Amino acid sequence: MNKVVRYSPEIRERAVRLVLAREHEHSSRWSAIKSIASKIGCTAETLRSWILKSETDQGIRPSVSTDQAERLRSLEREIRELRRSNEILRKAAVFLPRRSSTAG
Repeated sequence: MNKVVRYSPEIRERAVRLVLAREHEHSSRWSAIKSIASKIGCTAETLRSWILKSETDQGIRPSVSTDQAERLRSLEREIRELRRSNEILRKAAVFLPRRSSTAG
């Protein structure tokens, strides 16, 4: 069974900075990632994903930033809740008596 390890934002940022600062000392970015990942105790793929996310958030890599993705998820959740509420109201309206437009 795989154990999920959570790294603090400080460790993630430091690892990303280390890779970017020491990239020129290695033959490729991947070899720099593997070297730093082994030192901090995470997988190379995990560190690579942190780097991609950091570059996206900084605007270096074109994609949806973390803030934008979070806002989008929040709006989608709100839309689902509103649709659910509207459906409940539509169903409840069936049971309410209708008023006639002319008062007598």
